[in-house]
Amino acid sequence: GGSSSSRQMPSRRRRLSLDGEDESTRGEGGDRRRFARDNNYSHHHLTVFGITFMSFALIHATRKTLSTVKGSLISVWTHNSTTQPPLFPSPEEAENFLALLDFGFLFAYAIGLYIGGILGDRYSPRVVLSIGVCLSAIVVFLFGFVTEAYRFYHSSVYFVLWVSGGLFQSVAWPTEICIMGNWFGRGSRGLIMGVWSGCASVGNIIGTLVTSAVIYAGYEYAFAVNSLILFLFGFAIFFFLKAHPREIGLAEPWEWESEQHDVIEESSSSRPIGFCRAWKLPGVIPYSLAYACLKMVTYGFFFWLPYYLHSHFGWPESDAGTLSTFFDVGGIVAAVVGGAISDHLSSRTPVVVIMLIIASFCLGVYSIVPGDFLINALMLSVVGFFVAGPANMISSSVSADLGKARELRGNTEALSTVTGIVDGTGSVGAAMGMLAIPWLQRNLSWNAVFYTFIVMVISTTGCLLPTLYREWRDYRRSRLGIDPEETEEEEAERQGLLDNHT
Repeated sequence: GGSSSSRQMPSRRRRLSLDGEDESTRGEGGDRRRFARDNNYSHHHLTVFGITFMSFALIHATRKTLSTVKGSLISVWTHNSTTQPPLFPSPEEAENFLALLDFGFLFAYAIGLYIGGILGDRYSPRVVLSIGVCLSAIVVFLFGFVTEAYRFYHSSVYFVLWVSGGLFQSVAWPTEICIMGNWFGRGSRGLIMGVWSGCASVGNIIGTLVTSAVIYAGYEYAFAVNSLILFLFGFAIFFFLKAHPREIGLAEPWEWESEQHDVIEESSSSRPIGFCRAWKLPGVIPYSLAYACLKMVTYGFFFWLPYYLHSHFGWPESDAGTLSTFFDVGGIVAAVVGGAISDHLSSRTPVVVIMLIIASFCLGVYSIVPGDFLINALMLSVVGFFVAGPANMISSSVSADLGKARELRGNTEALSTVTGIVDGTGSVGAAMGMLAIPWLQRNLSWNAVFYTFIVMVISTTGCLLPTLYREWRDYRRSRLGIDPEETEEEEAERQGLLDNHT
């Protein structure tokens, strides 16, 4: 039995010829989706990988600029001039306002992720992404360059511009994960998305290096250069990015072994999965809550690590910014290694949990590291490996897996929504952290900040333990000859994720 046709999901059939070829893919007809093996890559795949990678890297480069020049902004905002009083009477108040900017940005970013995820499933991800990128570049240019060039210092203007930037940037991640999920299947997703998820860290490095190169001329030029590069790249996205293999007649990658000879006949009345129903997918809620805890830690390092190195150890801003990139380098390596290992497992959760357990100890060690440049570089690489690595995996390959779950049975228009839910919930936690970190540092100490990070990492692990147990139980059932896919489909039908039996 099934529900009304307005809610009908795509059905899946398999027809094999005598030679084993899938007869369902023969002939013409735009309502049939073909599946290819996961290693059939072309130059189109490389183009998609490169454009989406660089788009988010350049977004992060513009975002990183603020954290790198916080010391310069505090100096300008508290400086007396002959024409106007300082924007803030003390560095402490300037720090509080920067914390408010971080909170407002991340809160708007979180709300925008929920909305951007829905937009990415209902409209062209390419168009949504290109518009968001160009608007983000314009806002950053106004915030950092125009206000300084015209000596227009006004807290309300700064707040509105930076929060608007968070809203515009939020459409990027879910649409990019959606596009990558359309082009690369589950069999190699851990490795490929592991490499790809380094885009944020690469962007941090680009932003830091560009800022360090031009900050001698004034912090406003760091904002100008990074935003100009991002704006120009928005046109490359619009004209050259393909959101789906079907757009150029290529087959889709398969998600599960059973899909190698599958054909999905798509009903013309099928529609994207609803926002509320996406929350019911297995693993979405646990991973969303876990990412809320973990993203507070990663964004704490992202927004405050250069300032910590500058204020705590007395290193120049340029040196502190360069040193902070070792945290990102560790995260890049970890996402690749962890993703490659998880490709050979039935689940990515064990890899994430093990890395998080080690991360809690690494954070404790880093909190007592002395002010030696080489020791800090080494420990930041290790901390980045075990903290930023799991965060990169959750926000990329894990989110793509959740959005391509068996329970959806061919409904491809859920990936952007699920990614928006996971990353949006994570950004809510990160926004809370942006208010807590300066308060802890000012009223207690930097050690209190690191102890809070340890608690958040432990909480992240706790959120994933039920999922780890469920996946271990499914593994045991498969060893006993019980098909976990049938169990998952029965659970999906019970929760209303499937609309009809196929």
